[in-house]
Amino acid sequence: MTSPLEPLRDIISRHGLQASKALGQNFILDRQLLAKIAAIPGPLEGQTAYEVGPGPGGLTHAMLEAGASVVAVERDRRCMPALAELEAAYPGMLRVIDADALTIDERREAGDGAHIVSNLPYNVGTALLLRWMSGPWPPWWRSLTLMFQREVADRIVAAPGSKDYGRLSILAQWRANAKIVLGVHRSAFVPPPKVMSAVIHIVPKPMPEGVNPAILEKLTEAAFGQRRKMLRSSVKDLPGALDALEKLGIDSSRRAETVSVAEFVLLARELGARARA
Repeated sequence: MTSPLEPLRDIISRHGLQASKALGQNFILDRQLLAKIAAIPGPLEGQTAYEVGPGPGGLTHAMLEAGASVVAVERDRRCMPALAELEAAYPGMLRVIDADALTIDERREAGDGAHIVSNLPYNVGTALLLRWMSGPWPPWWRSLTLMFQREVADRIVAAPGSKDYGRLSILAQWRANAKIVLGVHRSAFVPPPKVMSAVIHIVPKPMPEGVNPAILEKLTEAAFGQRRKMLRSSVKDLPGALDALEKLGIDSSRRAETVSVAEFVLLARELGARARA
């Protein structure tokens, strides 16, 4: 076994790790960039980090170097020998789980208060974000530091009135602070993807009182399901929705992309109150 500080390109070559398109893999080789990503959650000394899709272990190594204990989930068994070398170099600090990240009990594996830090495989990134943002609140994780395609990142942080604003924006923002903290050029990856990427940092905030997440989900699904329609048309099939719009003074001729996160929260709270009445 050679040093974990061996160039990542050499590790990939030595283990024959060509990135798998089927698994949505794109490897980052720049250790300075990886260290910068690992620093985004704040000091990791003594913290637990949860990583999905570590691949050859570049970001994993950066977090271990920062003092984190890392739980990494990898379904590509070709990567296991490279990750085993990291396990040996950092005894007791890395645990690798051979599994599909969509099928495991993450809270049980990583524990409450873990930082989720991942260069997410493109083909499961949005599904995992939806999973992490849709559970009980406050969530089991402390923060999310995630690499996405730039267009997805833009949708996550989008403001009302922009072309990117939609259900994903509201889901990420109604009970959390989400921001793009780092743009990543396509040339940073092997192989280079066709699109640019960005790292998003999400920190939970207190959940607004009196809001049922399931109602907010139904409301945004209806409102953005036909986003070019006026609210009076898109939400008319939700019981009480038109009356709620009138009571709250929200013009029913507006379109969903003009309605702020705060207004959707008010609407969901009002619909919840009507459902309980």
